[in-house]
Amino acid sequence: GLERERHPESKAGVRTFALISLAGALCAMLGEKAGSAWVLVAGMLACAGGVLSAYRSDGNASWDSGTTTVVAAVVTYGLGAATWFGSADLAVALAIVVTVLLHFKAQIEGFSVRLTAKDVASLLQFAVLSLVILPVVPNEGFGPYGAFNPYHLWLMVVLISAVSLAGYLAFRLAGGRAPALLLGAMGGLVSSTATTLVYARGAKGRPELENTAATVILLANLVVFVRIAVLTAVVAPALLPVLAPVLAAGLAATLPVAWVTWKRHQAEAGFASPELTNPTDLKVALGFGVAYAAILVAGAWLNDVAGARGLYGLAFASGLTDVDAISLSAMRLFGDASIPAGTAATAIVVAILSNVIVKAGIAFVAGGAALGRRCLAGFGTMAAALAVSALVVG
Repeated sequence: GLERERHPESKAGVRTFALISLAGALCAMLGEKAGSAWVLVAGMLACAGGVLSAYRSDGNASWDSGTTTVVAAVVTYGLGAATWFGSADLAVALAIVVTVLLHFKAQIEGFSVRLTAKDVASLLQFAVLSLVILPVVPNEGFGPYGAFNPYHLWLMVVLISAVSLAGYLAFRLAGGRAPALLLGAMGGLVSSTATTLVYARGAKGRPELENTAATVILLANLVVFVRIAVLTAVVAPALLPVLAPVLAAGLAATLPVAWVTWKRHQAEAGFASPELTNPTDLKVALGFGVAYAAILVAGAWLNDVAGARGLYGLAFASGLTDVDAISLSAMRLFGDASIPAGTAATAIVVAILSNVIVKAGIAFVAGGAALGRRCLAGFGTMAAALAVSALVVG
C-alpha cells in the first residue's frame, strides 16, 4: 500500500491494501466457520472487482490499465487469508517480495529489454538442466569405487552452469557501458580462458592497451579463486577452512600487482568485449559432465594405487584445460573421506597452477612478448603465493 501510494494514478493505497488484507483474513475465518470455500472466493472477487472498477470508471486514467495494482490487491487478499490459516511468516516474506517487484518496475523492465533471444534461451536451457533432467536422474553409485553417481554428476553440472550463467547474464546486461575491468572480471566468472584470449588479442600491437589488458587478464584469473571458494562452500563446506586461506593468500598477493599495472594504463578505448558462449548449452553441459565423471573415477583410482602423488599428477594434467572438474572431484573425494583436507586443497592448487601456466602462455602467444611480460609478474606472484600457502597449510 505504501508503495502504490507513491503513484498518483494508482486507485488503491495504504488504507485500501490494509483493508483488502483484513478482508482476506475475515473471509478466511468466515469460510472456515461456515465450512464453505465460496466465502473466501467471493471475497477475493469482490476486492479485485472493486479495484478494477475504479480504473474502469476513471475517464482520465492513463494508458496503464492498472493490472499490476489489481493483481497486487488479489495477492494481498490471499496474504490476509494465509495469515488466518497460520502461515504468517510466509505471508510476510511474500509481501516483501511483492513490494520489491512493484518498487523496482523500471529496473525490471530495463532488465527484460536488454535480454536477447540468446539470453532467454540460456535461462530456459538452465531450467531444463536443473528442473527437468536433474529430478529424474538416479541417485546411486555405479562403476569402479562407486564413484559414478548420475545424480551427483548432474548436480555438479547444474552448479557449474548456475555460477557461469550468473556471470554471463551480468556480463551481458552490463554491456559496453561497464569499465573494461568490470567486464573482464565478469567474463572471468564465465570463462577466464576466453577472457584472457580475447583481451590478449585486442592488445597485440597496441602498447597503449597493454596495461589495461594485463590487469583484466589478472583479474579474470583471480575471479577463479572466488568461483572455487563458492563451489567449495556449496559442495564441501568442511574443506573451506583449509582452502580459503590459500585462495586468500593468492588474492592478497596478486591484487597489488594488478593495481600497479592498472595505474599505468593509458586508455581503455577500442577494446572489444569478449564474445562468451552460452554456459548452459547442452553440449557444453554434457562435455563438462563427461570430463567430471572421467576425472572423478581416475582420481579415485590414482589415489588408491599411487596415493596423493597420483592425484596431484591428474590435477596438473586436468588443470591444463579446466580447473572446475578436478576441483569438484577433489571436493567429492574429500566429502567421501577418501582423501584428507590437505590433499584435496593441494590438488586444487596444483590444478590452478597448471592453469596459470596455460594462461601465461596464451598471453605471450596471443598478445605478444610485451603483454606476456606484464602478465608474468602477476602470474608469478599468484603462483608463488599459492604454492607457499599450500605448503604451509598442507
